[in-house]
Amino acid sequence: MVCSPVNATPFVLASKYSLGSGPRPSVATTGNSRKTLVQSVEASLRRLNTDRIDLYWVHMDDGITASEEIVRGLDDVVRAGKVIYVGFSDFAAWRVARAATIAELRGWAPVIGIQTEYSLVERTSDRELIPMAQAMGLGIASWSPLGGGLLTGKYRRGEPGRATTFGAIVHREDSPRITAILDALTIVAEETNASLSQVALAWQCARGIVPIVGPRTVDQLDDNLGASAVTLTGDQLGRLGAASAVPLGFPHDFLADPMQFNTLAGGNPDAIIWPDQPAP
Repeated sequence: MVCSPVNATPFVLASKYSLGSGPRPSVATTGNSRKTLVQSVEASLRRLNTDRIDLYWVHMDDGITASEEIVRGLDDVVRAGKVIYVGFSDFAAWRVARAATIAELRGWAPVIGIQTEYSLVERTSDRELIPMAQAMGLGIASWSPLGGGLLTGKYRRGEPGRATTFGAIVHREDSPRITAILDALTIVAEETNASLSQVALAWQCARGIVPIVGPRTVDQLDDNLGASAVTLTGDQLGRLGAASAVPLGFPHDFLADPMQFNTLAGGNPDAIIWPDQPAP
């Protein structure tokens, strides 16, 4: 885990299921059903030559399988000792919350975390997923924490990467907001004597999010792991946060506006109990 010193990082074996348990997925082997779950777990255990998986993710919502079936199936493999912890990846916040609540009420294996795309250039999870996870005590892991390589600065240098070779799940410097993010990131990297990617990963770690890195080379791995030694000041975190912030939309922006409250309260600010004020 990038957020912890390398010599203190435990080895965690994680896998996921949803998109098929074989090289040629079919209707019978694709999706989030209990049958697919069992097939996928058994296949992973054989391939990995192990008797358990530490963390098993439901990869993404198939749009069909009910939350009750998913968490019941996850409880089955946990009780069988084949999986230790379970989490949800790429699900809407309401679906994760429903699944976690059902599991809690029925005494099934608890949902312990979520996985979502999150980075300085992709922060829309701040609207629902991140607050939901924090409120429910779920861990948060992010995929594509470097925005498909954009936050390494290599595309500004004209170097190849996912944007030039893969063409999917990438971000590009195509708006004033992205340019402002890269500019702020470059300045903070110079201030901390760190690489852009290290600062981008350290920013996530400071927010309590564990970035899932995907290095292709040893040099990239060493650079990513170096983020654990980068400490950002409050001012630096604030500048990066301001440059990358996204509108939260309703009801968040509405509730954060004191004028809206005052208007609804008949113009009487004494009628408002703010979060930092004790109740009467």
